Amino acid sequence: MNKTARNVLIVVAVAAAVAFLPGGGATAGLIWALLGIALSVTFVLLGVRFYRENRVAIFSLGDQHRALAYGSIAAIVVVLAGRVKLTQTGLGSLVLVVLIAGALGAAYAVFKHYREYGY
Repeated sequence: MNKTARNVLIVVAVAAAVAFLPGGGATAGLIWALLGIALSVTFVLLGVRFYRENRVAIFSLGDQHRALAYGSIAAIVVVLAGRVKLTQTGLGSLVLVVLIAGALGAAYAVFKHYREYGY
C-alpha cells in the first residue's frame, strides 16, 4: 500500500472514531487541551532561554525601554488570552486592535533604541 494512502486511512479512521464512538468528542477535547498546554510550555521555555541568552542586552536597554519591552509582551499575552471574548463585540474588537497596535509600537520603539545605541 502506498505510504500516502495509508496515512490518509489512519486520519480517516481517527476522525471516524472521534465522530462516532461515545466519548470521542470529549477525548478529542482532552487531546486538544493537552496540545495547547504543551505549546504554552514550549513558548515559556523558549522565552526563558531567550532571556538567559540576552540578559546583558536586555539590562543595557535602561529602565524605560526595558519596561516598554515587558509591557508590550504583557499586552500581547493579555490579547491572546482574551481574544475570544474581545472579538464578540465591536468595542472589544477595537480594544484588541488598539492593544496590538500599542504593543507593536512599543516593541518597535525598543528595537529602534536597541539598534540606535548598538548593543
